[in-house]
Amino acid sequence: MPYLAQLPVADEALPATFARFRESGPVVPLELPAGVRAWAATTHAAVREVLDGDDRAFGKHVTHWKALHEGRVPEDWALMPIVVGDHMLMRDGAEHRRLRGLLAKAFTPARVAGLRPRLEVITDDLLDRLAGHLGEGGAADLVPLFAEPLPIAVISELFGIPEERRPTIRETTRVLYSHASTPEQAHEAHRALVASLRDLVQEKRQHPGDDLTTALVHAHDEEQGLTEQELVDSLFLLLIAGHETSVHMLGHALVHLLQHPDQLAWALAGDRWDAVVDETLRLNPPVAASVFRYALRDVRVAGVTIPAGDPVLLCLGGAATDPAHHGPGAGHFDITREQRGHLAFGHGPHFCLGAPLARLEGRTALSRLLHRFPGLTLACSPEEVPYSPSFLTYGPLSVPVRA
Repeated sequence: MPYLAQLPVADEALPATFARFRESGPVVPLELPAGVRAWAATTHAAVREVLDGDDRAFGKHVTHWKALHEGRVPEDWALMPIVVGDHMLMRDGAEHRRLRGLLAKAFTPARVAGLRPRLEVITDDLLDRLAGHLGEGGAADLVPLFAEPLPIAVISELFGIPEERRPTIRETTRVLYSHASTPEQAHEAHRALVASLRDLVQEKRQHPGDDLTTALVHAHDEEQGLTEQELVDSLFLLLIAGHETSVHMLGHALVHLLQHPDQLAWALAGDRWDAVVDETLRLNPPVAASVFRYALRDVRVAGVTIPAGDPVLLCLGGAATDPAHHGPGAGHFDITREQRGHLAFGHGPHFCLGAPLARLEGRTALSRLLHRFPGLTLACSPEEVPYSPSFLTYGPLSVPVRA
């Protein structure tokens, strides 16, 4: 079977790329940048089948990657920092369960629910500032003024980051996520962010609080369940995973709602923000592709044999618009749709721990924004909205609006 065109494909939108892949088959060979070869699971059923095999048929640790050990992957490959890691998301089996269990005890539903009052205050503060930009018929960009600062502020509350440290956290995170940053700038931002988290850990040892960082410090100092490196890596993972994905979720939801005033009116009238969040996640999973799962043995998925040691890219963006699972019109935004289960948060042992927080952020931010400014309209055509150039995380880089 011939290899498909490389990812990313510059001359077409990412959803169109994933749809084209899906039309080629449920599991297809793929060529990534620098000629690195992998398999792509493109349909809902195929992605779900791979996820069902987590920790049994498929592993996530890079030690399983045959081509890497055989020298067939360039050492300076652009995606190497993403696929090579030793945090919870890259651990398998018992090690993954150990780390996830410790994080789950700290990242509890009660802790997330307790953030709601502060989330509402944070949202309203941002809306007050936004009102100054909109003014009488003025224009504003909802990404830098609302979608980006909100998740960082919420995570700062969750971590117990003091007010004076928050500007540094926000700035270093902004540089890490900026597609305009050079590799050197991103590396320096990474170093600075890790250093800030190490300082935060030391502060929480001396002055414990009712926050997630203190809970993880306890898991290290009292329970001896986390090493010092695992503690910092866990905080870094939660910070990174909980930021860009929420930015993209909010951006996608706003672009869709402002194109569908009838659905926006229905959401406003009936407080149907859970339906808005679910349909946004279903249609546009912020993590558009999950890199990588590695076959632990020769594994058949959707009738295709994936050889042991080969990587599999999960095209969550392709599964999102699969009509075989989601029905006719799967590629269209419709908050009245009967949901049939989406994979935006994954499935199985690696299901996203932050899903409850992401849902809370989405329904709180969208409802308060659009109740306060129900007459918002896009200040450009939908075709002019720019999207991130990555095939891994995908979302609007700008959502210009008018009041």
